[in-house]
Amino acid sequence: MTLKLGVPSKGRLMEKTFDWFGQHDIILSRTGSDREYAGAVEGIEGVSLVLLSAGEIPRELAAGRIHFGVTGTDLVQEKLPLWEQQVDPVHELGFGLADLVIAVPKAWIDVDTLDDLDAVASAFRQAHGFRLRIATKYHRLVREYLRTGGVADYALVDSQGATEGTVANETAEAIADITSSGETLRANHLKVLSDGPILKSQATLWRSRVAELQDKDRSISKRFLTQLNAR
Repeated sequence: MTLKLGVPSKGRLMEKTFDWFGQHDIILSRTGSDREYAGAVEGIEGVSLVLLSAGEIPRELAAGRIHFGVTGTDLVQEKLPLWEQQVDPVHELGFGLADLVIAVPKAWIDVDTLDDLDAVASAFRQAHGFRLRIATKYHRLVREYLRTGGVADYALVDSQGATEGTVANETAEAIADITSSGETLRANHLKVLSDGPILKSQATLWRSRVAELQDKDRSISKRFLTQLNAR
C-alpha cells in the first residue's frame, strides 16, 4: 500500500502546488494528456499522486480515501462541518490567499456593518414582501457567520458561477464570496462590509485523521512530513 496525496488537477493551484513540493525535492507531475488524471511522484518512496478538483479533496480526505491533500481552507471548512475531527492542517503553503467576505452595493451608503445589513434586511422584507437575497456557494460558513452577527431576515441564493454579477443581474441584493484583490467586486460596484472577513483562506496541506495506516505507512508518512519540514 502507498500513501495517497491528492492535489488540484488543473490551473494555477496545481502549478503552484507542484512548485511547492518541488522546492522540497518531491517532484509531482501529470502523466498523459491534460484530460487524464494520472500523476507521478519522484523524490520519495511510497507516495502516489491523485489528481482531483480542489472541491473534491475535502470529501476524499474525510472519507479516508486519500491520506494527504492540498486544498483551500475555505473548501475544507465549508464542506466538512466537523472538519477538526476529520482532517488536520499540516502546512500552510503561502499561496491561494483569499478572503471570504460579504459585499453589498456601493450605492448602499448607509450600510457598512452587519448591524446595518440586519436593519436593511428587515426594511427590505417589509417593503418588498420577500427576504433580502445573498448569493453564495458558501452556505454553511455564511449562515453561521450571519447567525453569530445577529442577521436573521435574509435568504441565501445558491451561486456556482459569477457570484459578483448576481446583484447587477437582479438575482440577489448582496453576495458572499471569495476575493483576493477586490478588483472584481469594485468592477461590479460592490463594497465589502467593514466587520472583517468571514474567513481568511489559503492553500494548505491537510492530513486525513480517518485514513487507515499500517506500520509501514506510518513510517512513510513520517519521512514524507520530515522532507516537507512539516511535523
